[in-house]
Amino acid sequence: MAKTGIRKYILARVRIAFLVVSLAALLIVYKMMNIQIVEGERWSSKARGVEMRDVHPTRGSILADDGSLLATSLPFYRVAIDPTVADSLVFNQGIDSLGVLLSNFYKEQEPSYYVNILREYRKNNKKYFVISKELIDHENYKKLSQFPIFKEGRNKGGVIYEQTDRRFLPFGELARRTIGFVNHEDTSQSLNGRGLEYSFNSELQGIAGEALYELIAGGFWKPVDDMSQVRPKPGIDIQTTIDINLQDTVHQILQNALAKYKADYGSIILMEVQTGKIKALVNLGINSNGSYVENNNYAVGDMGLAEPGSTFKLMSMAALFENEEIPISLKDSVQTGDGVHKYYDDAVMRDVSALGKLTVQEVFEKSSNVGMSLLVWKYFRKNPKKYFEALQKFGLSRPLGFQMAGEAQPYIKSPSDSSWSGSTLPWMSIGYELKLSPLQTLSFYNTIANNGIMVEPIIVSQTRQAGKILSSFETKVNKEIISEKTVKTLKIMLRGAVENGTAKKIDTKTYQIAGKTGTAEKVRNGEYTEDHYTSFAGYFPADNPKYSCIVIIDDPKTEKRYAAEVAAPVFRSVSDVVYQRYLHKPLSEVEPTAKDSLHMRLPFIRAGYRPDLDLVCSQLGIKTQNQSMQQWVKTQVATDTVKWIDNQGAKSLIPDVRGMRLRDALYLLENLGMKVAFEGKGRIKSQSLNPGGAIQKGKTIYLKLKE
Repeated sequence: MAKTGIRKYILARVRIAFLVVSLAALLIVYKMMNIQIVEGERWSSKARGVEMRDVHPTRGSILADDGSLLATSLPFYRVAIDPTVADSLVFNQGIDSLGVLLSNFYKEQEPSYYVNILREYRKNNKKYFVISKELIDHENYKKLSQFPIFKEGRNKGGVIYEQTDRRFLPFGELARRTIGFVNHEDTSQSLNGRGLEYSFNSELQGIAGEALYELIAGGFWKPVDDMSQVRPKPGIDIQTTIDINLQDTVHQILQNALAKYKADYGSIILMEVQTGKIKALVNLGINSNGSYVENNNYAVGDMGLAEPGSTFKLMSMAALFENEEIPISLKDSVQTGDGVHKYYDDAVMRDVSALGKLTVQEVFEKSSNVGMSLLVWKYFRKNPKKYFEALQKFGLSRPLGFQMAGEAQPYIKSPSDSSWSGSTLPWMSIGYELKLSPLQTLSFYNTIANNGIMVEPIIVSQTRQAGKILSSFETKVNKEIISEKTVKTLKIMLRGAVENGTAKKIDTKTYQIAGKTGTAEKVRNGEYTEDHYTSFAGYFPADNPKYSCIVIIDDPKTEKRYAAEVAAPVFRSVSDVVYQRYLHKPLSEVEPTAKDSLHMRLPFIRAGYRPDLDLVCSQLGIKTQNQSMQQWVKTQVATDTVKWIDNQGAKSLIPDVRGMRLRDALYLLENLGMKVAFEGKGRIKSQSLNPGGAIQKGKTIYLKLKE
């Protein structure tokens, strides 16, 4: 019995041990299966130097207002090959020809180099050879795809095309600083950049995918296959408000002006009055080679923050007329004397010349520093805080909230500021001891053009993908910040400054311009110098404002150094282009009708050489009125009179030759350095290059004629 009990005890223990061993074995098997099946790929990848890596998505494009590409991503490829993939027949028949073709294509090595190294790699079972570090574009990708061995593809020929995208600007330098960039190179640092690329990076960048890559000799990461495990999602396109034709023309106008005046930098912003849409934004600075390039955002950012000078007199006048406690009118008089007024021993205000007694209107038109400062001093010196509060109400002390990152913070000095002194108020009144960006100044002028209602400037209107609109950016309209009564007064001043004042040289009878010149002495080493910051801000047509614009020319170094001589004419060149291209009444609207007795007597004339047209009209007894003193004109009929309208604009711009005889058009265009091709008979019906565009000498313009 005792032996039987012992036996049973031993058997029980054995069974238990067997069960434990079995369970342990099952656990081991499970672990092994888990490692092999579940974690196998991960551990195998680690062992082979394989890991999941990000696959960058295609970045979204930046578009002009008409859908033209301002910036887009183009595919480029690094070419590699696994020489072990192709079968012996394909490899041996194609390797010599492949070596010759690769040598001719890359021009880096002799044909024998490629033949020998690919044979060696194949013999030693090496599976990855980079043909060249040089990236190829899509056109060359298609060429290489026809080479021997390569034409078999990846699975049968072993060729590997590793795609990477590069940013491409189809219009080159145009709006380059506005388009901007992002820094993707150094992943150890936070993202940085400039312009629209940086400001809208979250929309443009897309969502990265993942794919398996293998680390091989030489530190190269070879894609394991062509297909991403997680496909990247491409970025979203953004559509800007930029008119690429205007951008091009304004760029040329500014570039020519900067070279002419030997200036340091310049900027032009052109904006629609009612919508706040920016149609052209140009920033040009001089580089080390003496060329003008888009290097800094002077229009919006800190680089362009400056004392505006006399363009700020509009803000000071607005502060005066908006204060109901101040009894002031345009006809009130101010005694400016000999153009010198001493506020303190070391604070002397000066005019360019002695102007004597002026009305308030004339103070603005003639841009009298003494007159402006005396007005502000008279009404605000006892309570300068009210002047400061008026500027705050106008929105001048805060950023606009512009869509692009890096907007400058304006600086409007407060009476509570430690640097406020007895001379601060009069100097602020004429645009010193404060700083604004050109965009901030233009925004205020645009508010006057828009009858006191401020619209925030906008440069991106939509986001799009695959042609579909995803979102739209509405123009933000603020409530009326300046009363209708004050706006009416300020508009009279602004028109007067062009019609009778410092900017009268740019006045034109074809359409009305309103605006103000600004010339500020620049500070260097804490002292004002003879170097100037010149500007002109305004809008047009003055009687029905459609566009506002500001021109900045910094530190001109010629005899002409004041805004009236430098910045104002540039504004006129821009406004001429815009008027001629978008605002001028089409010729079809003044075609003759059976009921129009004047047209019954007037030959079918639309445009031509003014002396010839004057002779025709005098012979027929038709009255004429000169709206232009240019030789080349268009016709416009008003009751019983024919008006001659300027048809050429600036000499650096493409004229409108529609309606002319071929002889006149050839003479005009060829004298401007252009080549002319034409078809048809009669008068010119259409032209291939838009009127108002910048002339490129030697470029061909195509004309269609119709009888």
